[in-house]
Amino acid sequence: MSETESACGGAADLSDATRRFLKALASEHRQQTMMLFQGGIELSVGEVAQRLEAGQSTASQQLTMLREAGMLTSRREGKTVYYRADPTGISAALTDLQTYLAVCCP
Repeated sequence: MSETESACGGAADLSDATRRFLKALASEHRQQTMMLFQGGIELSVGEVAQRLEAGQSTASQQLTMLREAGMLTSRREGKTVYYRADPTGISAALTDLQTYLAVCCP
């Protein structure tokens, strides 16, 4: 029996995408990174690194995790990768989480 089944009687389960979403949000550093994208702004890895006063490789790792969690989208323009918030991915994860909590803990 999985952890979710024992907690919720097997009636609900979180998707892998929502689990990645929650894992990504567990880091205060990634929470701060997400705040850079308020208002639909699009930023390159270098711009994120500069604003966070972090190295480019660190920023790139954080952005990759946020993208894989469905919180950011990316596009490449030449050698530069630009990121922006993904409202659709965020909404899907929040809906899944809300459904899980409604079943698990009404």
